Formats: sequence, structure tokens, C-alpha cells
Amino acid sequence: MRARLASALLLAGLLIAWEAWCRSGAVSPLVLPAPSAVAETLWGEIASGRLWPHLRVTVTEMALGLLAGAGLGLGAGILLSEWPALHRVLRPYVLASQLVPKLALGPLLILWFGFGLTPTVVITALICFFPLFENTLTGLAQVDPGQRELFRMLGAGRARTLLRLKLPSALPVVLAGFRVAIVLALVGAVVGEFVGGRQGLGASIIAAQSVMDSSLIVALFVVITALGMAVYEAARGLEALILRRYARG
Repeated sequence: MRARLASALLLAGLLIAWEAWCRSGAVSPLVLPAPSAVAETLWGEIASGRLWPHLRVTVTEMALGLLAGAGLGLGAGILLSEWPALHRVLRPYVLASQLVPKLALGPLLILWFGFGLTPTVVITALICFFPLFENTLTGLAQVDPGQRELFRMLGAGRARTLLRLKLPSALPVVLAGFRVAIVLALVGAVVGEFVGGRQGLGASIIAAQSVMDSSLIVALFVVITALGMAVYEAARGLEALILRRYARG
């Protein structure tokens, strides 16, 4: 409680200092708008209803990209963990695919899929893939060898060992990867809209930049930050709920 109060006081202090600096005339409103101007712009976007369609598009792209990327990352992590020979063959290619800057793929994805939802979802999925893939591999590799031997002695097959021992043991690490992926999903959706989006919060930032509306740009940053914090806290809550149920058996 004290930490939250301290954080709130720090935020209030920073906003007051920011407002005072802008009102002193030391900086042009085009370069850095005052918090009061940002709040007024944000309220105008909310009250007029202009914000909601863009927010809905970004959340949709984020959810679809997260679903695809997390599903593929989890599946690939399990597959390569269960077949070490396949892991040794494919891991360099998986790693290489993640080293390519996703923003640089934007023009190519637009050529393949056109403008709109699809290229943004693909970029988001590519960004979300690796945390789930890497954490799944790590979690499955950390299973207690003694428990593995016990399952083997009891005659448990590959599938039963995976479902009853490996996946439950790896769950905390896998969920930590999901928590990272859900934040990266928002980054991927906004970056994808920078490149090829016609709607969404990222596309709105590009549109605001074209008319030098810095108040709207900062207001959209506030919305993106609030959305990111909301989904991160939701992921933390879901993680705690799942782990609590898992601990109870």
C-alpha cells in the first residue's frame, strides 16, 4: 500500500513539474504538450467516440497475434523438447528467424497480405512466438530427473509423462513466458500498425504525426500504456490463479 502511494505521489509530482515547465514557455507545445492539454485531447477522443474503433482494432490484432504466436511457441517448444534430434536440427533456424527485425519484415508482409489486419497479426505472432518457445523448452528441461525415472519405472508412456509430469512442472516457467508475450503482443500490434495499418492506435499515431498533433500523440501513448498495464496485470492474476489451483492439486 505504501509503495503504491509512493508511486502515485511520484507520478503527481512529475506531472506537476511537467505542467509548470510547459506553462513557463520554455518549450513549444508542438514539441511537448502540457499534461492538461493531453488530458483535454484524450477526453475529447473518448467523448466523441473516435478512440474506441481504433482501440478495438488494436486489441483484436493483439489478441489474434498472441493466440497464434503463443500457440505456435508452446507447440514448437513441446515438440522440440520431446525430440532432441529435431531440436538440434531446427533450433538454429528458429533462432535466426527471431534475429530478423520484425519492423523490416513489414514491407514484405504488406506485399504478401496487403494492408490491414493480417500483416499486423503476423508481426504480432512472430514477436509473441519466441518467449513461449524458449520458456517451454527451459521449463520442460528442468523437470526433476528422479521424478522422470519414477514415471519410467511405473511404465508411464511419453504422452502420460508429458501431461502428468513435464507440463505441470514446467507451468511456472511457461506462464512467465506468456506474461512477457502478452506485453510484446501490444508492442507488435502497434508496430505493425505503424507499417501497414489503416486503423488502430499505431495508425492513429502516424496520422497525428502527419498533422503535427503532439497532444494526440501523447494521449495515444497514455492509452497504449494503460492498455499494456491492464493486460499485464490480468496476465499476472491469471498466472497466480492457475498456479494456486495447480499447487492445490
